[in-house]
Amino acid sequence: MVLIAAAVCTKAGKTIVSRQFVEMTKARIEGLLAAFPKLMTSGKQHTFVETDSVRYVYQPLEKLYMLLITTKASNILEDLETLRLFSKIIPEFCRSLEEKEIVENAFDLIFAFDEIVALGYRESVNLAQIKTFVEMDSHEEKVYQAVRQTQEREAKQKMRTMAKELQRKRMEQKKDGGRGGYGGGSSEGFGNSGSSGGGGISNHSSISTPSIGIGEIKPAASAPKPAPSRNALKLGGKNRDADTFVDQLKSEGEKVTSNPVPSAASSSSAAASAAKAKPVSDVPMDDIHLRLEDKIVVRVGRDGGLQAFELSGLLTLRIADEKYGRIRIQLENGDQRGIQLQTHPNVDKELFRSKGAIGLKNPAKPFPLNTDVGVLKWRYQTQDESAIPLTINCWPSENAEGGCDVNIEYELEHTRLELQDVCITIPLPMGIAPSIAECDGDYHHDSRKNVLQWNLPVIDAASKQGSMEFSVPSSIPGDFFPLDVSFSSKVPYAELTPLKVQMVEDGTDAKYSAETLFYTDKYEIV
Repeated sequence: MVLIAAAVCTKAGKTIVSRQFVEMTKARIEGLLAAFPKLMTSGKQHTFVETDSVRYVYQPLEKLYMLLITTKASNILEDLETLRLFSKIIPEFCRSLEEKEIVENAFDLIFAFDEIVALGYRESVNLAQIKTFVEMDSHEEKVYQAVRQTQEREAKQKMRTMAKELQRKRMEQKKDGGRGGYGGGSSEGFGNSGSSGGGGISNHSSISTPSIGIGEIKPAASAPKPAPSRNALKLGGKNRDADTFVDQLKSEGEKVTSNPVPSAASSSSAAASAAKAKPVSDVPMDDIHLRLEDKIVVRVGRDGGLQAFELSGLLTLRIADEKYGRIRIQLENGDQRGIQLQTHPNVDKELFRSKGAIGLKNPAKPFPLNTDVGVLKWRYQTQDESAIPLTINCWPSENAEGGCDVNIEYELEHTRLELQDVCITIPLPMGIAPSIAECDGDYHHDSRKNVLQWNLPVIDAASKQGSMEFSVPSSIPGDFFPLDVSFSSKVPYAELTPLKVQMVEDGTDAKYSAETLFYTDKYEIV
């Protein structure tokens, strides 16, 4: 098969976006595209049109055509299969099949087209792989962005705290400065002018700080209240220091929200914004707080067989009171699958290896305060199918009406887990609604995205199996892949459990809170 070009055009023949895959002049491509609407015959249904030199293979998409131009020697069956994949790409990047939406997402479509065809020949890729390649998702980039956002939040919080402290000192200085000026100017009731004046000056200088310039106070017969010099720092309700810092971040190209929030509520606001990224536990936080986070990436073949499995986890520590800075965390590792554990460079590796405890190499040094510190991370990759926590079996079969009957069932393989908010997303052919015959749980048909969502609030040992059955007209078995699965759990996949937290000085137990979060980063059946 030699594919010359792929294009999206209107029913009137106007080309919206086109991508050629072989060396050919622009005039030649434009001539081929311009000839396509003239070859269409009204009143007949076509899947392809041939000329003396090329073949046009196309598929209607509401008001548009998805068009492929191939050589006449190419395999028509392969052409139709490639056309079907091209047609699935467009709804993935465009919210609606309209000319304006196609133009706005033209470059994303071209990038996706390039993943399907290289130098005129079809690449062995599916829809899920194309989406992954185009997204160019990077775990390292996500980690960097998360660290950068945390640093920005801490810096803004620090600037607000400093501004508030300077404002408090400023108010105290004004009060003390007023008393000093009055004492230096009056000789009745406060001793002689020399002693009272000296007292006023000494009191005033005792509260001045190097960061605030204060003019020298000279007692006089009718001395008014001392005025600060013009170089003194002026504080107001707008917190100019914090605003200046935010403006500096913006000038460096960082995206910073400019809505001012009180310092007392800044921590809750940051937590609320972070909650949008991934599931958040409602565990109350003590002065010592531990967070175990597991996430998995799973890819399973539609005919069975584990293609990829990766588990990554992180244990973070947050200390809110400096008296708990010097502690050790005792862990219990009940996992027997060979998960790779790695401690932070500042953590005593020998202590962790011999006793399963996490503590700093220098016991006299405390852990950072009010910061989420990653002290232990783990990783696990395998091709063993027994590692899959939840198996999904999707079995579409063609029926006599030209459509498909689809049976889907799930089974919880690791019964110690309790999966919450489970959502299984099944792709559907464009513009076709499914007919549900049987369903455990709830379902929702999203006609805009052309998907069927199967929602299950809880999957545990008591409800470890379930099934769904539906039929879809004018479809083929390949239309229902890839399936996407998402869930969260408060039971970790890696069997790591904090046992106790002890003080380094005397070995006494310290009160702590712990939360566990296990969720899917990507879980698909392709």
